Amino acid sequence: MPKYDYDLFVIGAGSGGVRAARLAAMSGAKVGIAEEHRVGGTCVIRGCVPKKFMVYASEFSSHFKAAEGFGWSRTEASFDWPAFIRAKDIEIARLSGIYVTNLQNAGADLVHARAELRDAHTIALGDRDRTYSVGKVLIATGGRPTRPPIPGVELSITSNEAFHLPQLPKSILIVGGGYIALEFAGIFAGLGVATTVIYRGANILRGFDNDVRSHLAAEMERRGITVILGCEHTRLEKTAGGVKSSLTNGHDLETEVVMYATGREPYTEGLGLETAGVALNERGAVAVDNYSKTNVANIWAVGDVTDRIALTPVAIREGAAFAETEFYGRPTAFDHEMVASAVFSQPPVGAVGLSEADARQKFGKVDIYRAVFRPMKVTFYGGQERMLMKLVVHPGTDRLLGCHIVGPDAPEMIQMAAIALKMGATKAQWDSTCAVHPTAAEELVTMREKYVPMEL
Repeated sequence: MPKYDYDLFVIGAGSGGVRAARLAAMSGAKVGIAEEHRVGGTCVIRGCVPKKFMVYASEFSSHFKAAEGFGWSRTEASFDWPAFIRAKDIEIARLSGIYVTNLQNAGADLVHARAELRDAHTIALGDRDRTYSVGKVLIATGGRPTRPPIPGVELSITSNEAFHLPQLPKSILIVGGGYIALEFAGIFAGLGVATTVIYRGANILRGFDNDVRSHLAAEMERRGITVILGCEHTRLEKTAGGVKSSLTNGHDLETEVVMYATGREPYTEGLGLETAGVALNERGAVAVDNYSKTNVANIWAVGDVTDRIALTPVAIREGAAFAETEFYGRPTAFDHEMVASAVFSQPPVGAVGLSEADARQKFGKVDIYRAVFRPMKVTFYGGQERMLMKLVVHPGTDRLLGCHIVGPDAPEMIQMAAIALKMGATKAQWDSTCAVHPTAAEELVTMREKYVPMEL
């Protein structure tokens, strides 16, 4: 057996890489992990965690309005963007520090440097002269935002820069129709920014249930967000007041800021993967098997760099499964079926399982149960916001195939629904659960009448 400097070397200290490194080090293995930016990766530093803080901040504007309907006298409120950004950065630094401490306590060597493979068993770190021999390598470098090659695109920002804007703009155009675009649309609109979303597709949230997509678009517009579909940029130009967007619908739109949220790509550039012989798939992601193993015997990859399911908890579970398999002798493959997801738009979305369209394509016929209603809190003060709940059921086995929610607390509800769907619960078992009253969630277990879409 060859003697290596490290039994395992992890490239990338995001959620998946950190979990794998910690577990491997706790097994007694000698583990190194390199991060060229800050420890914590996209989720902690420039993704879901700071974004959720921004969602919280932006929701207060609607809370203040609702408070009047419950008897509170309204007082003038103002928002201090620089103060919020300072507080957010302090909390992110604290969380990043916890990741560092956990790695150190587990016995892993953390290196703040860019790592590059010289071959399958050799790592070079930044500008350091020496190289390190490694037994196993885990690629966990995540993804990064992309922007299209159109004239003037350099005038736009991405989600990375949105977390550090020096001041809150008066207007913003957000390009994209996925998680990131819609979450930031709700954030900026809630903070008083005139917000427009443009998306080249026929509807937002591609891949989600069609009822969810149309319901969310309508609710966003009800909140004052302009949604323009079937449209994209031809060019961007600098103006005295910001940026002029020339669009394929023939119109021009000027806003202070243009933000692109049109997707992310696996971060594989400059890692030496070609030198080590690691194969990429047709999407440019690291190709792996069910155990996250690449075509090279001693190299694995987890998280967004593999472009399977780009969610932080998935990366964590993939990293844990790798460590269980390779360092604890317990072969473990993470099951990517029935993974719940949440979109922290306003209103938020929770979904698990198959959409109606996917279920019909897979099984032919399905039963649909659907409820659209004003939540109790909203009806009290005369609000018009609607909530959507939808169940997709296999008619032959009565098994729940999908659960989809749009409305307050949808992400919290979907976590519990995911347990039932993962266990293979039937609609009868679901309905046998006594409702908790008064809650919005009780609608999930009281839908008895099948819904028949008009087109059917």
